[in-house]
Amino acid sequence: MKNVLLVVLLFVFLLGCSAPPKIEPPETYSEAPDPSADTLTDWSTVKPGLHASIGSIDVRYNKSLIPDLKPENTWEGFAWRNEILSAQLVLWNSEPSGIVSCEFSEFKSEDGSSMQASIAQARFVRYVLTDEFGPGCGYRKPEDFIARLSADVLDTLSAFEMEANSTRPVWLSFDIPMDAKPGIYTSTLQLKLNGKKHSAYKLQIEVADCILPNAADWKFHLDLWQNPYTVARVHDVELWSAEHWEVLRPLMKLLADAGQKVITTTLNNRPWGGQTEDAFGSMIEWNKQADGSWTYDYSVFDKWVEFVMEVGINQQINCYSMVPWGNEFYYFDVASGEEVKIKADPGSKEYEALWTPFLTDFVKHLDEKGWKAITRIAMDERGPEAMKATIGLIEKVAPEMGVALADNHQSYNQFPDRLIDLCVARNAEIEPEVLKYRKEKGYVSTWYVCCGDAFPNVFTFSNPAEAVYIGWHTMAADLDGFLRWAYNSWVKNPLTDSRFRTWPAGDTYIVYPDARSSIRFERLREGIQDAEKIRLLKAELTDNSSDEANAKLNRLDELLERCKAKNRPDDFDVLMKEGKQLLEDLSK
Repeated sequence: MKNVLLVVLLFVFLLGCSAPPKIEPPETYSEAPDPSADTLTDWSTVKPGLHASIGSIDVRYNKSLIPDLKPENTWEGFAWRNEILSAQLVLWNSEPSGIVSCEFSEFKSEDGSSMQASIAQARFVRYVLTDEFGPGCGYRKPEDFIARLSADVLDTLSAFEMEANSTRPVWLSFDIPMDAKPGIYTSTLQLKLNGKKHSAYKLQIEVADCILPNAADWKFHLDLWQNPYTVARVHDVELWSAEHWEVLRPLMKLLADAGQKVITTTLNNRPWGGQTEDAFGSMIEWNKQADGSWTYDYSVFDKWVEFVMEVGINQQINCYSMVPWGNEFYYFDVASGEEVKIKADPGSKEYEALWTPFLTDFVKHLDEKGWKAITRIAMDERGPEAMKATIGLIEKVAPEMGVALADNHQSYNQFPDRLIDLCVARNAEIEPEVLKYRKEKGYVSTWYVCCGDAFPNVFTFSNPAEAVYIGWHTMAADLDGFLRWAYNSWVKNPLTDSRFRTWPAGDTYIVYPDARSSIRFERLREGIQDAEKIRLLKAELTDNSSDEANAKLNRLDELLERCKAKNRPDDFDVLMKEGKQLLEDLSK
Protein backbone atom coordinates (compact mmCIF):
# COMPACT_ATOMS: atom_id res chain seq x y z
CA MET A 1 0.00 0.00 0.00
CA LYS A 2 2.88 2.32 0.88
CA ASN A 3 4.54 1.57 -2.46
CA VAL A 4 1.37 2.50 -4.35
CA LEU A 5 1.13 5.76 -2.41
CA LEU A 6 4.75 6.59 -3.17
CA VAL A 7 4.18 5.99 -6.88
CA VAL A 8 1.14 8.27 -6.87
CA LEU A 9 3.01 11.03 -5.02
CA LEU A 10 5.96 10.70 -7.41
CA PHE A 11 3.61 10.98 -10.40
CA VAL A 12 1.98 14.11 -9.00
CA PHE A 13 5.39 15.66 -8.32
CA LEU A 14 6.65 14.94 -11.82
CA LEU A 15 3.44 16.30 -13.30
CA GLY A 16 3.90 19.58 -11.41
CA CYS A 17 7.51 19.85 -12.60
CA SER A 18 6.71 19.22 -16.24
CA ALA A 19 7.47 21.91 -18.82
CA PRO A 20 4.76 24.56 -19.40
CA PRO A 21 2.60 24.17 -22.52
CA LYS A 22 4.43 25.16 -25.66
CA ILE A 23 3.36 28.54 -27.06
CA GLU A 24 2.89 28.34 -30.79
CA PRO A 25 4.36 31.16 -32.93
CA PRO A 26 1.64 33.54 -34.14
CA GLU A 27 0.64 33.29 -37.78
CA THR A 28 1.90 36.27 -39.72
CA TYR A 29 3.46 37.34 -43.01
CA SER A 30 7.16 37.72 -43.82
CA GLU A 31 8.74 41.15 -44.09
CA ALA A 32 11.18 42.01 -46.86
CA PRO A 33 14.89 41.61 -46.03
CA ASP A 34 16.57 44.84 -44.98
CA PRO A 35 18.41 46.11 -48.10
CA SER A 36 20.45 48.60 -46.06
CA ALA A 37 21.28 46.67 -42.91
CA ASP A 38 24.22 48.34 -41.19
CA THR A 39 26.96 45.71 -41.24
CA LEU A 40 28.94 47.75 -38.70
CA THR A 41 26.27 47.29 -36.06
CA ASP A 42 27.74 44.93 -33.48
CA TRP A 43 24.81 43.05 -32.00
CA SER A 44 27.26 40.96 -29.97
CA THR A 45 27.49 43.92 -27.59
CA VAL A 46 23.85 43.36 -26.64
CA LYS A 47 23.46 41.10 -23.65
CA PRO A 48 21.45 37.93 -24.31
CA GLY A 49 17.75 38.19 -23.63
CA LEU A 50 14.92 40.54 -24.49
CA HIS A 51 15.45 44.26 -23.96
CA ALA A 52 12.69 46.88 -23.87
CA SER A 53 12.21 50.55 -23.19
CA ILE A 54 9.68 53.33 -23.68
CA GLY A 55 10.59 55.19 -26.87
CA SER A 56 9.36 58.21 -28.85
CA ILE A 57 6.42 58.30 -31.27
CA ASP A 58 8.41 60.78 -33.38
CA VAL A 59 11.00 58.11 -34.26
CA ARG A 60 10.85 55.27 -36.78
CA TYR A 61 13.17 52.79 -35.12
CA ASN A 62 15.47 50.96 -37.53
CA LYS A 63 14.95 47.21 -37.57
CA SER A 64 18.65 46.38 -38.03
CA LEU A 65 20.11 48.91 -35.60
CA ILE A 66 20.42 48.72 -31.83
CA PRO A 67 18.11 51.49 -30.62
CA ASP A 68 19.82 54.41 -28.93
CA LEU A 69 17.62 54.30 -25.86
CA LYS A 70 18.27 54.54 -22.16
CA PRO A 71 16.08 52.10 -20.23
CA GLU A 72 12.81 53.85 -19.38
CA ASN A 73 9.90 52.10 -17.73
CA THR A 74 7.56 55.06 -17.13
CA TRP A 75 5.35 56.92 -19.58
CA GLU A 76 3.14 59.95 -18.90
CA GLY A 77 0.41 61.32 -21.13
CA PHE A 78 -2.15 64.15 -21.11
CA ALA A 79 -5.54 63.83 -22.77
CA TRP A 80 -8.96 65.30 -23.17
CA ARG A 81 -11.90 63.03 -22.64
CA ASN A 82 -12.78 61.17 -25.88
CA GLU A 83 -9.24 61.59 -27.23
CA ILE A 84 -6.89 58.87 -28.48
CA LEU A 85 -3.29 59.04 -27.23
CA SER A 86 -0.25 57.21 -28.60
CA ALA A 87 2.99 55.92 -27.12
CA GLN A 88 5.70 53.54 -28.30
CA LEU A 89 7.47 50.66 -26.58
CA VAL A 90 10.66 49.43 -28.27
CA LEU A 91 11.91 45.83 -28.07
CA TRP A 92 15.24 44.42 -29.24
CA ASN A 93 17.40 41.32 -28.86
CA SER A 94 20.59 39.79 -30.24
CA GLU A 95 19.30 36.22 -30.06
CA PRO A 96 15.81 34.86 -30.78
CA SER A 97 14.17 35.36 -27.40
CA GLY A 98 10.72 33.97 -28.09
CA ILE A 99 7.16 35.20 -28.29
CA VAL A 100 6.24 38.55 -26.77
CA SER A 101 2.82 39.91 -25.81
CA CYS A 102 1.42 42.83 -23.84
CA GLU A 103 -1.15 42.99 -21.07
CA PHE A 104 -2.62 46.14 -19.47
CA SER A 105 -4.08 46.54 -16.01
CA GLU A 106 -7.05 48.72 -15.14
CA PHE A 107 -6.40 52.48 -15.07
CA LYS A 108 -7.08 53.82 -11.57
CA SER A 109 -7.03 57.25 -9.95
CA GLU A 110 -6.45 58.10 -6.29
CA ASP A 111 -10.12 58.98 -5.75
CA GLY A 112 -11.22 55.51 -6.79
CA SER A 113 -12.23 56.36 -10.36
CA SER A 114 -11.17 53.92 -13.05
CA MET A 115 -10.94 53.29 -16.76
CA GLN A 116 -11.05 49.75 -18.10
CA ALA A 117 -7.87 48.08 -19.30
CA SER A 118 -9.55 47.68 -22.68
CA ILE A 119 -9.05 51.40 -23.45
CA ALA A 120 -5.42 50.44 -24.17
CA GLN A 121 -4.23 48.61 -27.26
CA ALA A 122 -0.79 47.30 -28.23
CA ARG A 123 0.00 46.80 -31.92
CA PHE A 124 3.27 45.43 -33.24
CA VAL A 125 4.90 47.76 -35.76
CA ARG A 126 5.84 46.07 -39.05
CA TYR A 127 8.43 47.17 -41.59
CA VAL A 128 7.89 48.00 -45.27
CA LEU A 129 10.35 48.84 -48.01
CA THR A 130 10.62 52.55 -48.69
CA ASP A 131 12.81 54.86 -50.75
CA GLU A 132 13.45 58.62 -50.64
CA PHE A 133 11.89 61.83 -51.90
CA GLY A 134 14.37 62.40 -54.75
CA PRO A 135 12.75 64.52 -57.48
CA GLY A 136 9.30 63.91 -56.06
CA CYS A 137 6.84 63.32 -58.89
CA GLY A 138 7.85 61.38 -61.99
CA TYR A 139 8.65 57.83 -63.05
CA ARG A 140 11.38 56.18 -61.06
CA LYS A 141 13.41 52.99 -61.13
CA PRO A 142 13.96 51.31 -57.75
CA GLU A 143 17.67 50.92 -58.39
CA ASP A 144 18.07 54.70 -58.71
CA PHE A 145 17.00 55.37 -55.13
CA ILE A 146 18.20 54.35 -51.69
CA ALA A 147 16.03 51.49 -50.42
CA ARG A 148 15.53 50.71 -46.76
CA LEU A 149 12.98 49.37 -44.31
CA SER A 150 10.64 51.76 -42.56
CA ALA A 151 8.57 51.10 -39.44
CA ASP A 152 4.96 51.91 -40.38
CA VAL A 153 2.36 49.10 -40.42
CA LEU A 154 0.43 48.59 -37.19
CA ASP A 155 -0.40 44.90 -37.14
CA THR A 156 -3.28 43.38 -35.23
CA LEU A 157 -1.38 40.38 -33.87
CA SER A 158 -1.82 39.63 -30.19
CA ALA A 159 1.75 38.30 -29.95
CA PHE A 160 4.97 38.45 -31.96
CA GLU A 161 8.03 36.23 -32.30
CA MET A 162 11.28 38.16 -31.93
CA GLU A 163 13.98 37.59 -34.54
CA ALA A 164 17.70 37.64 -33.78
CA ASN A 165 19.59 40.94 -34.17
CA SER A 166 16.44 42.98 -34.59
CA THR A 167 14.37 45.81 -33.17
CA ARG A 168 10.58 45.65 -32.94
CA PRO A 169 8.50 48.68 -31.87
CA VAL A 170 5.08 48.26 -30.27
CA TRP A 171 2.53 51.04 -30.85
CA LEU A 172 0.43 51.77 -27.78
CA SER A 173 -2.95 53.51 -28.10
CA PHE A 174 -5.20 54.80 -25.33
CA ASP A 175 -8.82 55.60 -26.18
CA ILE A 176 -10.03 57.82 -23.33
CA PRO A 177 -13.77 57.41 -22.65
CA MET A 178 -15.96 60.47 -23.02
CA ASP A 179 -17.42 59.90 -19.55
CA ALA A 180 -14.03 59.51 -17.83
CA LYS A 181 -13.76 61.55 -14.65
CA PRO A 182 -10.97 64.17 -14.84
CA GLY A 183 -7.92 63.15 -12.85
CA ILE A 184 -4.63 61.27 -12.96
CA TYR A 185 -4.85 57.56 -13.75
CA THR A 186 -2.16 54.91 -13.49
CA SER A 187 -1.89 51.49 -15.07
CA THR A 188 0.73 48.86 -15.68
CA LEU A 189 1.80 47.47 -19.02
CA GLN A 190 3.06 43.94 -18.43
CA LEU A 191 5.39 42.71 -21.15
CA LYS A 192 5.32 38.93 -21.37
CA LEU A 193 7.87 36.63 -22.93
CA ASN A 194 6.76 33.11 -23.82
CA GLY A 195 3.70 33.57 -21.65
CA LYS A 196 5.65 34.59 -18.54
CA LYS A 197 6.08 38.04 -17.02
CA HIS A 198 9.18 39.79 -18.35
CA SER A 199 9.08 43.48 -17.40
CA ALA A 200 6.52 46.06 -16.30
CA TYR A 201 5.97 49.68 -17.33
CA LYS A 202 4.12 52.33 -15.38
CA LEU A 203 1.60 54.28 -17.45
CA GLN A 204 0.14 57.54 -16.19
CA ILE A 205 -2.55 59.56 -18.00
CA GLU A 206 -3.84 62.90 -16.81
CA VAL A 207 -7.39 63.35 -18.09
CA ALA A 208 -8.38 67.00 -18.43
CA ASP A 209 -11.81 68.46 -17.74
CA CYS A 210 -12.28 69.02 -21.49
CA ILE A 211 -14.25 66.94 -23.99
CA LEU A 212 -13.28 66.25 -27.58
CA PRO A 213 -16.41 65.78 -29.74
CA ASN A 214 -17.00 62.50 -31.52
CA ALA A 215 -15.13 62.21 -34.82
CA ALA A 216 -18.36 62.53 -36.80
CA ASP A 217 -18.87 65.96 -35.23
CA TRP A 218 -15.38 67.33 -35.85
CA LYS A 219 -15.39 70.51 -37.95
CA PHE A 220 -12.12 69.56 -39.64
CA HIS A 221 -12.96 68.70 -43.27
CA LEU A 222 -10.95 65.54 -43.98
CA ASP A 223 -11.01 64.22 -47.54
CA LEU A 224 -8.92 61.10 -48.16
CA TRP A 225 -9.91 59.49 -51.47
CA GLN A 226 -11.05 55.89 -51.20
CA ASN A 227 -10.37 53.17 -53.79
CA PRO A 228 -12.66 50.13 -53.37
CA TYR A 229 -11.31 48.57 -56.58
CA THR A 230 -7.85 47.94 -55.14
CA VAL A 231 -9.42 46.23 -52.12
CA ALA A 232 -10.98 43.58 -54.34
CA ARG A 233 -7.62 42.81 -55.97
CA VAL A 234 -5.50 42.69 -52.80
CA HIS A 235 -8.05 40.60 -50.86
CA ASP A 236 -8.73 38.41 -53.90
CA VAL A 237 -12.50 38.81 -53.81
CA GLU A 238 -14.99 39.52 -56.55
CA LEU A 239 -15.74 43.20 -57.06
CA TRP A 240 -18.95 44.23 -55.24
CA SER A 241 -19.50 40.72 -53.91
CA ALA A 242 -20.60 40.02 -50.34
CA GLU A 243 -16.97 39.20 -49.51
CA HIS A 244 -15.87 42.54 -50.95
CA TRP A 245 -18.28 44.51 -48.76
CA GLU A 246 -17.15 42.47 -45.77
CA VAL A 247 -13.48 43.46 -46.12
CA LEU A 248 -14.40 47.05 -46.98
CA ARG A 249 -16.36 47.63 -43.78
CA PRO A 250 -13.50 47.77 -41.21
CA LEU A 251 -11.36 49.73 -43.66
CA MET A 252 -14.01 52.41 -44.09
CA LYS A 253 -14.83 52.41 -40.38
CA LEU A 254 -11.18 53.19 -39.68
CA LEU A 255 -11.52 56.23 -41.95
CA ALA A 256 -14.81 57.34 -40.42
CA ASP A 257 -13.24 57.22 -36.96
CA ALA A 258 -10.63 59.74 -38.16
CA GLY A 259 -13.35 62.25 -39.00
CA GLN A 260 -13.61 61.70 -42.77
CA LYS A 261 -16.33 63.86 -44.35
CA VAL A 262 -16.35 62.90 -48.04
CA ILE A 263 -17.38 59.81 -50.02
CA THR A 264 -15.29 59.25 -53.17
CA THR A 265 -17.39 58.10 -56.14
CA THR A 266 -16.86 57.79 -59.89
CA LEU A 267 -19.17 58.93 -62.69
CA ASN A 268 -17.32 57.24 -65.52
CA ASN A 269 -14.54 54.73 -66.07
CA ARG A 270 -10.89 55.56 -65.28
CA PRO A 271 -11.25 59.22 -64.20
CA TRP A 272 -7.51 59.30 -63.45
CA GLY A 273 -6.50 57.04 -66.31
CA GLY A 274 -4.41 54.08 -65.18
CA GLN A 275 -2.03 55.94 -62.89
CA THR A 276 -2.56 53.61 -59.91
CA GLU A 277 -2.01 49.87 -59.64
CA ASP A 278 -5.80 49.45 -59.78
CA ALA A 279 -7.65 51.89 -62.01
CA PHE A 280 -10.95 53.25 -60.74
CA GLY A 281 -13.94 51.83 -62.57
CA SER A 282 -17.27 53.55 -63.10
CA MET A 283 -19.88 53.24 -60.37
CA ILE A 284 -22.53 54.14 -62.95
CA GLU A 285 -23.31 52.13 -66.09
CA TRP A 286 -23.81 54.27 -69.20
CA ASN A 287 -25.92 52.55 -71.85
CA LYS A 288 -26.55 54.05 -75.28
CA GLN A 289 -29.67 52.50 -76.76
CA ALA A 290 -30.14 51.62 -80.43
CA ASP A 291 -32.32 54.73 -80.96
CA GLY A 292 -29.58 57.00 -79.58
CA SER A 293 -31.20 57.57 -76.17
CA TRP A 294 -29.36 57.00 -72.89
CA THR A 295 -30.10 54.95 -69.78
CA TYR A 296 -28.04 54.83 -66.62
CA ASP A 297 -27.72 52.15 -63.96
CA TYR A 298 -26.94 53.63 -60.53
CA SER A 299 -26.99 50.33 -58.62
CA VAL A 300 -23.31 50.27 -57.61
CA PHE A 301 -23.20 54.02 -56.99
CA ASP A 302 -26.20 53.83 -54.67
CA LYS A 303 -24.97 50.78 -52.78
CA TRP A 304 -21.48 52.28 -52.29
CA VAL A 305 -22.84 55.61 -51.02
CA GLU A 306 -25.33 53.92 -48.70
CA PHE A 307 -22.63 51.57 -47.39
CA VAL A 308 -20.16 54.38 -46.63
CA MET A 309 -22.88 56.45 -45.00
CA GLU A 310 -23.75 53.48 -42.84
CA VAL A 311 -20.20 53.34 -41.40
CA GLY A 312 -20.40 57.05 -40.54
CA ILE A 313 -19.17 59.13 -43.51
CA ASN A 314 -22.15 61.13 -44.70
CA GLN A 315 -21.48 64.84 -45.12
CA GLN A 316 -20.46 65.04 -48.78
CA ILE A 317 -20.38 62.98 -51.98
CA ASN A 318 -17.67 63.88 -54.51
CA CYS A 319 -18.21 62.51 -58.03
CA TYR A 320 -15.21 62.14 -60.36
CA SER A 321 -15.01 63.35 -63.04
CA MET A 322 -16.48 65.39 -65.87
CA VAL A 323 -12.91 66.19 -66.89
CA PRO A 324 -10.97 62.92 -66.62
CA TRP A 325 -7.33 62.66 -67.50
CA GLY A 326 -7.07 62.44 -71.28
CA ASN A 327 -10.76 63.44 -71.66
CA GLU A 328 -11.63 59.81 -72.42
CA PHE A 329 -15.11 58.49 -71.67
CA TYR A 330 -16.68 55.04 -71.79
CA TYR A 331 -20.17 53.72 -72.42
CA PHE A 332 -21.88 50.49 -73.46
CA ASP A 333 -23.37 50.50 -76.95
CA VAL A 334 -26.48 48.30 -76.80
CA ALA A 335 -26.74 47.89 -80.59
CA SER A 336 -23.21 46.50 -81.01
CA GLY A 337 -23.00 44.89 -77.57
CA GLU A 338 -19.58 46.44 -77.00
CA GLU A 339 -17.96 49.02 -74.76
CA VAL A 340 -17.05 52.20 -76.59
CA LYS A 341 -14.32 54.66 -75.67
CA ILE A 342 -14.50 58.19 -77.02
CA LYS A 343 -12.49 61.35 -76.60
CA ALA A 344 -14.48 64.52 -75.96
CA ASP A 345 -12.87 67.77 -74.86
CA PRO A 346 -14.82 70.14 -72.61
CA GLY A 347 -16.59 72.75 -74.72
CA SER A 348 -16.95 70.50 -77.78
CA LYS A 349 -20.28 69.39 -79.25
CA GLU A 350 -19.42 65.77 -78.49
CA TYR A 351 -18.82 66.67 -74.85
CA GLU A 352 -22.13 68.52 -74.51
CA ALA A 353 -24.03 65.70 -76.24
CA LEU A 354 -22.50 63.19 -73.81
CA TRP A 355 -23.00 65.07 -70.55
CA THR A 356 -26.28 66.92 -71.05
CA PRO A 357 -28.54 63.84 -70.84
CA PHE A 358 -26.47 62.40 -68.01
CA LEU A 359 -26.59 65.51 -65.83
CA THR A 360 -30.32 65.81 -66.36
CA ASP A 361 -30.89 62.19 -65.31
CA PHE A 362 -28.32 62.29 -62.49
CA VAL A 363 -29.86 65.31 -60.81
CA LYS A 364 -33.24 63.61 -60.93
CA HIS A 365 -31.77 60.48 -59.35
CA LEU A 366 -30.02 62.46 -56.61
CA ASP A 367 -33.30 64.21 -55.86
CA GLU A 368 -35.01 60.88 -55.43
CA LYS A 369 -32.28 59.66 -53.06
CA GLY A 370 -32.20 62.91 -51.09
CA TRP A 371 -28.49 63.42 -51.84
CA LYS A 372 -28.48 66.40 -54.20
CA ALA A 373 -27.62 69.00 -51.56
CA ILE A 374 -24.47 67.16 -50.45
CA THR A 375 -23.26 65.98 -53.88
CA ARG A 376 -20.46 67.72 -55.77
CA ILE A 377 -19.29 67.25 -59.35
CA ALA A 378 -15.58 66.93 -58.60
CA MET A 379 -12.51 67.66 -60.70
CA ASP A 380 -8.84 67.11 -59.97
CA GLU A 381 -6.11 69.52 -61.13
CA ARG A 382 -7.84 70.52 -64.35
CA GLY A 383 -6.81 73.67 -66.24
CA PRO A 384 -8.79 76.95 -66.33
CA GLU A 385 -10.11 76.50 -69.86
CA ALA A 386 -11.42 72.99 -69.23
CA MET A 387 -12.99 74.13 -65.96
CA LYS A 388 -14.61 77.14 -67.61
CA ALA A 389 -16.26 74.97 -70.27
CA THR A 390 -17.32 72.32 -67.76
CA ILE A 391 -18.78 74.74 -65.26
CA GLY A 392 -20.53 76.54 -68.10
CA LEU A 393 -22.30 73.32 -69.04
CA ILE A 394 -23.21 72.58 -65.41
CA GLU A 395 -24.71 76.05 -65.04
CA LYS A 396 -26.73 75.49 -68.19
CA VAL A 397 -28.00 71.95 -67.51
CA ALA A 398 -27.78 71.46 -63.72
CA PRO A 399 -27.30 74.87 -62.07
CA GLU A 400 -28.23 73.49 -58.66
CA MET A 401 -25.21 71.17 -58.58
CA GLY A 402 -22.20 72.18 -56.50
CA VAL A 403 -18.65 71.76 -57.80
CA ALA A 404 -15.48 70.57 -56.04
CA LEU A 405 -11.99 71.25 -57.38
CA ALA A 406 -8.47 70.34 -56.32
CA ASP A 407 -6.92 73.45 -57.86
CA ASN A 408 -3.25 73.61 -58.80
CA HIS A 409 -3.76 76.41 -61.36
CA GLN A 410 -4.95 79.25 -59.09
CA SER A 411 -8.08 79.48 -61.24
CA TYR A 412 -10.63 79.58 -58.43
CA ASN A 413 -11.26 83.33 -58.73
CA GLN A 414 -12.93 82.69 -62.09
CA PHE A 415 -15.70 80.74 -60.36
CA PRO A 416 -16.37 82.50 -57.04
CA ASP A 417 -19.79 80.95 -56.45
CA ARG A 418 -19.48 77.62 -58.23
CA LEU A 419 -16.66 76.00 -56.24
CA ILE A 420 -18.52 74.95 -53.12
CA ASP A 421 -15.49 72.82 -52.23
CA LEU A 422 -12.12 74.34 -53.11
CA CYS A 423 -8.82 72.64 -52.28
CA VAL A 424 -5.56 74.45 -53.10
CA ALA A 425 -2.09 73.00 -53.49
CA ARG A 426 0.43 73.38 -50.66
CA ASN A 427 2.28 76.28 -52.28
CA ALA A 428 -0.89 78.19 -53.15
CA GLU A 429 -2.78 80.66 -51.03
CA ILE A 430 -6.36 81.83 -50.99
CA GLU A 431 -6.45 85.62 -50.73
CA PRO A 432 -7.75 86.76 -47.31
CA GLU A 433 -10.73 88.59 -48.80
CA VAL A 434 -11.65 85.55 -50.91
CA LEU A 435 -11.32 83.23 -47.91
CA LYS A 436 -13.48 85.57 -45.84
CA TYR A 437 -16.13 85.57 -48.59
CA ARG A 438 -16.09 81.78 -48.80
CA LYS A 439 -16.50 81.44 -45.04
CA GLU A 440 -19.46 83.81 -45.09
CA LYS A 441 -21.06 81.71 -47.83
CA GLY A 442 -20.41 78.44 -45.99
CA TYR A 443 -18.12 77.12 -48.73
CA VAL A 444 -15.37 74.60 -47.90
CA SER A 445 -11.74 75.73 -48.33
CA THR A 446 -8.97 73.17 -47.78
CA TRP A 447 -5.43 72.35 -48.93
CA TYR A 448 -3.55 69.29 -50.13
CA VAL A 449 -0.09 67.81 -50.52
CA CYS A 450 1.04 65.39 -53.21
CA CYS A 451 4.11 63.66 -54.64
CA GLY A 452 5.85 66.99 -55.25
CA ASP A 453 5.80 68.14 -51.64
CA ALA A 454 8.78 67.15 -49.51
CA PHE A 455 7.28 68.77 -46.40
CA PRO A 456 4.91 68.21 -44.75
CA ASN A 457 3.90 64.81 -46.05
CA VAL A 458 2.97 61.26 -45.14
CA PHE A 459 5.36 59.15 -47.20
CA THR A 460 6.60 55.97 -45.52
CA PHE A 461 9.92 57.73 -44.93
CA SER A 462 8.43 61.01 -43.65
CA ASN A 463 9.04 62.18 -40.11
CA PRO A 464 5.93 60.98 -38.24
CA ALA A 465 5.45 64.42 -36.66
CA GLU A 466 4.85 65.92 -40.12
CA ALA A 467 1.44 64.26 -40.14
CA VAL A 468 0.61 66.09 -36.90
CA TYR A 469 1.87 69.37 -38.36
CA ILE A 470 -0.75 69.07 -41.11
CA GLY A 471 -3.46 69.72 -38.53
CA TRP A 472 -1.58 72.66 -37.04
CA HIS A 473 -0.85 74.23 -40.43
CA THR A 474 -4.51 73.91 -41.38
CA MET A 475 -5.53 75.96 -38.35
CA ALA A 476 -2.68 78.45 -38.85
CA ALA A 477 -3.81 79.09 -42.43
CA ASP A 478 -7.43 79.46 -41.28
CA LEU A 479 -8.51 76.68 -43.64
CA ASP A 480 -11.29 74.14 -43.10
CA GLY A 481 -9.39 70.92 -43.59
CA PHE A 482 -7.05 68.76 -45.64
CA LEU A 483 -7.17 66.53 -48.72
CA ARG A 484 -4.88 63.66 -49.67
CA TRP A 485 -5.56 61.84 -52.91
CA ALA A 486 -4.93 58.33 -51.69
CA TYR A 487 -6.34 56.63 -48.63
CA ASN A 488 -5.83 53.11 -49.98
CA SER A 489 -4.68 52.90 -53.60
CA TRP A 490 -2.45 49.96 -52.78
CA VAL A 491 0.66 48.96 -54.71
CA LYS A 492 1.38 45.36 -55.76
CA ASN A 493 2.50 44.17 -52.34
CA PRO A 494 1.43 46.90 -49.91
CA LEU A 495 2.33 45.01 -46.72
CA THR A 496 5.96 44.53 -47.70
CA ASP A 497 6.91 47.16 -50.30
CA SER A 498 5.42 50.68 -50.29
CA ARG A 499 7.39 51.84 -53.33
CA PHE A 500 5.64 52.71 -56.61
CA ARG A 501 6.76 53.21 -60.17
CA THR A 502 5.83 56.89 -60.27
CA TRP A 503 6.01 58.62 -56.88
CA PRO A 504 7.84 58.53 -53.53
CA ALA A 505 7.09 55.47 -51.43
CA GLY A 506 3.81 55.57 -49.55
CA ASP A 507 2.30 58.30 -51.72
CA THR A 508 -0.49 56.02 -52.92
CA TYR A 509 -1.82 54.84 -49.55
CA ILE A 510 -1.77 55.60 -45.84
CA VAL A 511 -3.41 52.45 -44.39
CA TYR A 512 -2.90 48.76 -45.10
CA PRO A 513 -4.96 45.68 -46.02
CA ASP A 514 -7.22 44.13 -43.38
CA ALA A 515 -7.80 47.63 -41.99
CA ARG A 516 -4.32 47.81 -40.49
CA SER A 517 -3.53 51.35 -39.46
CA SER A 518 -0.11 52.97 -39.75
CA ILE A 519 2.11 55.30 -37.80
CA ARG A 520 1.37 57.92 -40.47
CA PHE A 521 -2.39 57.56 -40.14
CA GLU A 522 -2.35 57.58 -36.34
CA ARG A 523 -0.29 60.76 -36.30
CA LEU A 524 -2.50 62.42 -38.94
CA ARG A 525 -5.53 61.76 -36.76
CA GLU A 526 -3.59 63.14 -33.80
CA GLY A 527 -3.02 66.36 -35.73
CA ILE A 528 -6.74 66.56 -36.53
CA GLN A 529 -7.52 66.09 -32.83
CA ASP A 530 -5.13 68.97 -32.10
CA ALA A 531 -6.90 71.09 -34.71
CA GLU A 532 -10.24 70.45 -33.01
CA LYS A 533 -8.73 71.39 -29.65
CA ILE A 534 -7.33 74.62 -31.12
CA ARG A 535 -10.73 75.49 -32.60
CA LEU A 536 -12.54 74.91 -29.30
CA LEU A 537 -9.92 76.70 -27.19
CA LYS A 538 -9.84 79.73 -29.50
CA ALA A 539 -13.62 80.01 -29.35
CA GLU A 540 -13.60 79.77 -25.56
CA LEU A 541 -10.80 82.30 -25.13
CA THR A 542 -12.29 84.71 -27.66
CA ASP A 543 -15.58 84.75 -25.75
CA ASN A 544 -13.73 85.56 -22.53
CA SER A 545 -12.64 89.20 -22.30
CA SER A 546 -10.42 88.78 -19.24
CA ASP A 547 -6.75 89.72 -19.36
CA GLU A 548 -5.79 86.13 -18.60
CA ALA A 549 -7.85 84.82 -21.54
CA ASN A 550 -6.38 87.45 -23.87
CA ALA A 551 -2.86 86.49 -22.82
CA LYS A 552 -3.57 82.81 -23.49
CA LEU A 553 -5.13 83.61 -26.86
CA ASN A 554 -2.06 85.64 -27.81
CA ARG A 555 0.21 82.73 -26.91
CA LEU A 556 -1.83 80.42 -29.13
CA ASP A 557 -1.91 82.89 -32.03
CA GLU A 558 1.84 83.45 -31.80
CA LEU A 559 2.54 79.73 -31.98
CA LEU A 560 0.09 79.25 -34.87
CA GLU A 561 1.89 82.03 -36.74
CA ARG A 562 5.01 79.88 -36.64
CA CYS A 563 2.97 76.97 -38.06
CA LYS A 564 2.17 78.88 -41.26
CA ALA A 565 5.52 77.76 -42.67
CA LYS A 566 5.14 75.61 -45.77
CA ASN A 567 8.74 74.47 -45.65
CA ARG A 568 10.24 72.61 -42.72
CA PRO A 569 11.05 75.11 -39.93
CA ASP A 570 14.58 74.88 -38.58
CA ASP A 571 13.13 74.37 -35.11
CA PHE A 572 10.48 71.89 -36.23
CA ASP A 573 10.95 69.39 -33.40
CA VAL A 574 10.97 72.16 -30.80
CA LEU A 575 7.92 73.80 -32.41
CA MET A 576 5.84 70.64 -32.21
CA LYS A 577 6.80 70.02 -28.58
CA GLU A 578 5.94 73.62 -27.69
CA GLY A 579 2.60 73.23 -29.43
CA LYS A 580 1.72 70.12 -27.44
CA GLN A 581 2.76 71.76 -24.19
CA LEU A 582 0.72 74.87 -24.98
CA LEU A 583 -2.41 72.82 -25.63
CA GLU A 584 -1.88 71.09 -22.31
CA ASP A 585 -1.39 74.40 -20.50
CA LEU A 586 -4.50 75.94 -22.05
CA SER A 587 -6.57 72.87 -21.17
CA LYS A 588 -5.98 73.20 -17.44
